[in-house]
Amino acid sequence: MKAVGPKMAAEIQLHNTMSGRKEGFSTLKPGVVNIYTCGPTVYDYAHIGNFRTFIFQDLLRRFLRTRGYKVNQVMNLTDVDDRIIAHAAAAGKSIRDYTEPYIKAFSEDCHTLGMETPEKLVRATDHIEDMVAEIELLQKKGYTYNSEGSIYYRIAKFPAYGKLSKIDVSGMQTGVRVDVDQYEKEDVRDFALWKAPKPGEHFWETRIGKGRPGWHIECSAMAMKYLGETLDIHSGGVDLAFPHHENEIAESEAATGKPFVKYWLHAEHLLVDGQKMSKSLGNFYTLRDLFAKGTKPSSLRLLLASVPYRRQLNFTMESLQQAASSVERLRQFMIRLAEIKGGEKKASEAIVERVRVAEEGFDAGMADDLNTAQALAAVFELVRDTNIAMESGKLGSADAEAIRKAMVGFDEIFALLQDDDAARLQAIGFGRKAEEISAAEIEELIARRLAARKRKNFTESDRIRDELAKQGVILEDTRDGMRWKRR
Repeated sequence: MKAVGPKMAAEIQLHNTMSGRKEGFSTLKPGVVNIYTCGPTVYDYAHIGNFRTFIFQDLLRRFLRTRGYKVNQVMNLTDVDDRIIAHAAAAGKSIRDYTEPYIKAFSEDCHTLGMETPEKLVRATDHIEDMVAEIELLQKKGYTYNSEGSIYYRIAKFPAYGKLSKIDVSGMQTGVRVDVDQYEKEDVRDFALWKAPKPGEHFWETRIGKGRPGWHIECSAMAMKYLGETLDIHSGGVDLAFPHHENEIAESEAATGKPFVKYWLHAEHLLVDGQKMSKSLGNFYTLRDLFAKGTKPSSLRLLLASVPYRRQLNFTMESLQQAASSVERLRQFMIRLAEIKGGEKKASEAIVERVRVAEEGFDAGMADDLNTAQALAAVFELVRDTNIAMESGKLGSADAEAIRKAMVGFDEIFALLQDDDAARLQAIGFGRKAEEISAAEIEELIARRLAARKRKNFTESDRIRDELAKQGVILEDTRDGMRWKRR
């Protein structure tokens, strides 16, 4: 709905992971909100679980802007970590050359889903100097130690460690180090700020030695470079609360002596048919997997947005079809509104009141920790009541215009009404007339894909799948094997 006036606007409440409760929202600088959002690690295509979080972040920035805030959002692209280094080496490519196609694909996918571009999209490899400077500051303050050319953060020096994730570190064995970027669950150890290079690995020559940054220092340094020492909001998936965000806090607050973030927001996991998404289960989807099956971007956007971000979302093909039907219902509703002629020159008091109720209901839902289910219910109730009025012939053009403006206001946040799915898909190579490819060629490509999967070369496997999808061939991984059909 459109931005509501002061008397109508509900107080914004956001659930802060740090306190474990909803808190009234206010910013450090009046009228400006600084947001840091954890973006993808670009070793592969982002999957729909990633985009559940990215859509939540898009809704957040859109809602705050309708409330009059100037939004300053920074999203990182992690383009160096253990997986990227390993995959790039296996492919015989530099880190930059390996990650570039995935960064491009991520940008395309975001646009296809109707997401706004953050004010700054920053790559880790462009900020090595900033990370080195923060590590040097931590060294001077006594929070680090060196071992075999690497630099580690000594978490025993930071008594508040665990305050975000509520990890109990009382029995922690100090000096035991974790070198990998991905921790085991509940694993609490000193973590690497700077990693000495292994033979054949890419590295940077810096004042603190040869090597490359640890995962956590990347976000800490980039967030404070662009948004200052204390941020209004830091968001990401719930899986990032520990260790990533916990370690960001330890680094940043040790360096500055100030609170790092005012509000921590974390999106819950996405399940597929009630299970964790996994390639081995055959329920792993990138956006392009779904587009190849004929899914419209708007359907996927609505489904990912429909469940409040702090609740698990169970993705099913049935729920995706329901979302498609809901989008079509909204678009047909707008067409019907535009066709209404005649009537009074001014909207009736009943319609004005009905629109006001819908706007307040929508705003109250969004203000209540982005309760999208409540907000969408207000919209569809307005659609239902308006359809009843249209059927009875009680709606004039002025009434229709008042309702249309309310719907356009709603779309400032949910971005569903414009019927441009085909154009968005065509821009990334889907939706065009399929090129003819013989069954023998399809079988050959499938055989190559299976061989790649056996070698655990999922990058090549996904590339072949996408190549087939662009030629109108849909692959289906089932428990009985792989099947294909033409779109």
